[in-house]
Amino acid sequence: MSRQINFFAPGEYYHVYNRGTEKRLIFIDNADRIRFLSLLYLCNSTIPIHRSDYFKKSFSQLLEIPREQNLVDIGAYCLMPNHFHLILHEHTEGGISTFMQKISTAYTMYFNKRYERNGSLFQGRFRAEHLSDDNYLKYMFAYIHLNPIGNIDKGWKNHQIKNRESAIRYLDSYTFSSYLDYTESCIRIPESKIINKLAFPKYFQTPKDFQSFIKDWVNIANVKVQP
Repeated sequence: MSRQINFFAPGEYYHVYNRGTEKRLIFIDNADRIRFLSLLYLCNSTIPIHRSDYFKKSFSQLLEIPREQNLVDIGAYCLMPNHFHLILHEHTEGGISTFMQKISTAYTMYFNKRYERNGSLFQGRFRAEHLSDDNYLKYMFAYIHLNPIGNIDKGWKNHQIKNRESAIRYLDSYTFSSYLDYTESCIRIPESKIINKLAFPKYFQTPKDFQSFIKDWVNIANVKVQP
């Protein structure tokens, strides 16, 4: 049975996440990750995704395709081998549900065709957490962007990062999250088109502010882990 998700009035912020069924891998290689990033952009529109010829284009060309009204604003994202995280701001009533349904359907169809499988890919309906507290919303920008450390150091889940300098270097090289959109002084092209910083509180005035914020969390290694 799918869990009921109660969304409040449009204009609120949410942490949205889902994982593969039975915790299976949902991103096998970079082609899968790039497809999902493309869908974060293309599905964020009132226009239905019907045209398979879209994906004959390059990643940068896909992110040049005009969209109508956005369903949500994306403030942060992170792709992990068997799950993903998003911070979303809802524009209109039902926007998050529509956006997530479009992404789940489109990515599952792609994945099943590519790997010759059938059935559900994700572990039921997506999960969502209302970020009603300003401090908690800011904290989620750390939690989501720190997730990739788990690829090289499982100890972070127990608040024990063995080599903090290596952890930061890994985050600086990880391209499948919005981390670099906040740490680099130059704008990433084309990935920067996926997120909309203006729809979120301006917690970080400069890239250096964000880097300091992340380093503080790495140094104390004290992050809440989602179940």
